This record gives sequence, structure tokens and C-alpha cells, in this order.
Amino acid sequence: MNSRKKECVAMLLAGGQGTRLYSLTKNVAKPAVSFGGKYRIIDFPLSNCINSGIDTIGVLTQYQPFALNQYIGNGQPWDLDRLNGGVYVLPPYMKAKNSDWYKGTANAIYQNIEFIDKFSPEYVLVLSGDHIYKMDYSEMLSSHKKRGADCTIAVINVTLEEASRFGIMNTKEDGEIYEFEEKPKKPKSTNASMGIYIFTWEKLRRYLIEDEANKESSNDFGKNIIPAMLKDGCKLYAYNFSGYWKDVGTINSLWEANMDLLDPESGLNLDDDNHKIYARNSAEPPHYTGADALISNSLVTEGCEIDGEVVHSVISTGAEVYKGARIEHSIIMPGAKVREGAQVSYAIVGDGAEIGAGAKVGSRQKKGEHCAIAVIAPGYKVEENAAVEAGAMVE
Repeated sequence: MNSRKKECVAMLLAGGQGTRLYSLTKNVAKPAVSFGGKYRIIDFPLSNCINSGIDTIGVLTQYQPFALNQYIGNGQPWDLDRLNGGVYVLPPYMKAKNSDWYKGTANAIYQNIEFIDKFSPEYVLVLSGDHIYKMDYSEMLSSHKKRGADCTIAVINVTLEEASRFGIMNTKEDGEIYEFEEKPKKPKSTNASMGIYIFTWEKLRRYLIEDEANKESSNDFGKNIIPAMLKDGCKLYAYNFSGYWKDVGTINSLWEANMDLLDPESGLNLDDDNHKIYARNSAEPPHYTGADALISNSLVTEGCEIDGEVVHSVISTGAEVYKGARIEHSIIMPGAKVREGAQVSYAIVGDGAEIGAGAKVGSRQKKGEHCAIAVIAPGYKVEENAAVEAGAMVE
């Protein structure tokens, strides 16, 4: 009997460069980007795992891994500092032969077959590190076992207009998948893949090895593994998820998800004792609100000093808003400073950036329109009285 045996091991794909987040991911991988004042994006899948009773997680890193590795550390904030199981950071590494970067999602798992085998799991849960959502994976696993599935894919119902941006799972009435379409121009259904898979390990292991041997393959789950399993008549089922979920791979989606934290109707609720989101927190003092400060419908995190006006915004750990400054519909990331009289509207101000006195960043937008979000790169200093237009990227 293998004393390390686990029923289910999670593999978290966290190597994304996040090019559509531009300067925000210049020096950090996408899952390490700040979110919601005190979190990082990766806190959500890690917390989901521990809340679902899954305590063995491989985190596959690649692009700019240092900040992410340092942040995860021994996994203690998520109760993942364990002798049997826990969290393991798995970068690509040199082997005797066929060494390479992770070439695709399937190849990343293939390169870590030995790691998974050490725990002799019956099932493997494959996750992305750049989605904001709360989910109990144990319910999805129960569905997988009950149906005797080879693969279960979490799907979320999107609008017909949105469907062409996703991988779409076409299913029979019982949820069995009979067809997978990657970003179809004319979608037949609105079951969008969330990039969350549960595989029966014995079956997936075989397909990973076969896929790796195919020199024509892109080594990707959506493009190669799933279609190959469908073609061979494997049992693939959709698992319907009805909660909040957002892929925060673009500036607008990252901004929208942060703003959703301020909307009680959005479905994104972090004040939930039954499903906490855990994070590695710096030991900052309580936030300070000055005599002239005005704050409405905003999140203000520990270590902040607020002497100006903050409206419908997320102010992250250790940020400072000086007297006479006004922030609205914006995200101020950790350690950023907004000096006297500056105005920040519909913007993301990166970690440690500084908005000079009297400067104007972004502009007010019409409600309901696609917002043009101004972005100030981490560490960048906007000069006094400078103007940064709506939608501009300053780095």
C-alpha cells in the first residue's frame, strides 16, 4: 500500500505570460497579479482546492516564476504545508533527454507524470491559474465517479453572442459530450468550457503519452486530448456550474472582476465563512482614514492611508491617497501613491506606481459602454499635472 496515495491530485497551470495584461505581467506571471485589494489571482484555485478537500496540488510555473514561487512558499496560508501532500511548485526542468519548456497544457502535465504517479491517484483535476471563482470540486468529482466518466469538463452557460469566444461543449440530454467546438462562428450550444477538467488518471496517462509521441500535436487539452478522447468513444461529460466565474486574462476583465466585488448582486462574495479565500498577507497596520477623507462603496485594505476621496474603487494593501485626490471606478494596487489633487478615473494603477500631484489619469465613462481603462505600469511615476488619456497604457 502506498502511504502517500491520494484519491485526487490537482494540477494547476500557472505558467501563463498574460500578454493581454500588458505591463501588469511584465515582471510577474498572470496568476501572481494582485486582485481585490489583498489577494492574488492564484489564491482562488488554491483556496477552492483546500475547501474541496483536495490537499495535493502541483503548481506548474514557467513565465517569470520568482514572485509566484515566493508567494506560494510552503503553502501555509492555504493549509497546504503538509508532510503527505501539500503544494509543490513544478517548473520545467532538465532531464536526461527531451528537455523542453512546457509546450502546451497537455505537455505540461505529461512532463509531470512521475510527480502524479508518486501519489497513485485515481483522478486528476486540471485547473487554470487565471480565473476568479469559488467552486467545490468535490461535487464535480462525485458527478465524475457517479457517471463512470473518463473525463468531466466544467461548463458555464454563456450568451449566444459570447459563445464564439469559448470552447463549446455540445451535449446530449444526460450531459454526455458528443462534440467539442473551439471558438465556433455558429455555436450549437452555450455550454462554455471553464478550463477545469477531472480525468480518470489511468486513462489520461495513456492519452498524454500518445499525444506526446505525435509530432503534429499542439500538446493541448482543448485542441488535442479532448478531441482524441471523443474520437475514441471515451465517456466525456459536462458538469454545469452556475456560480460566478470570470477569466481575468484581459485588462477589462480584470477591472470588471474587481468592480464586481463592489456589487452585491454580482455573485462574487468574499465574505463567506463556508468558502473562504485564503491569501498570504503582509503584516500591515489597520488602514487609516484622515479627517478629510470621503469613502463610498469601496474596498480599502490594511496598511492604506486615505486622506482624499475614494468612490467605487478597490484600494490595495499599503496604498496612499493624499489630500484633495479623487479616485473613482479604479483599482489602486499595493503600495501605489496618489498624490495631492490628482484625479484617477476608470484606471488600474500598478503596484508601487505613483500619480503625481494634480495629475489626471483616465476619464469618466458612460455607464453600460465598453470601458476604456487607463493602465499605469507597476513602479511607474506619472509626473505632476500630467494627463493620461482613457484607455492609455503607460509604462
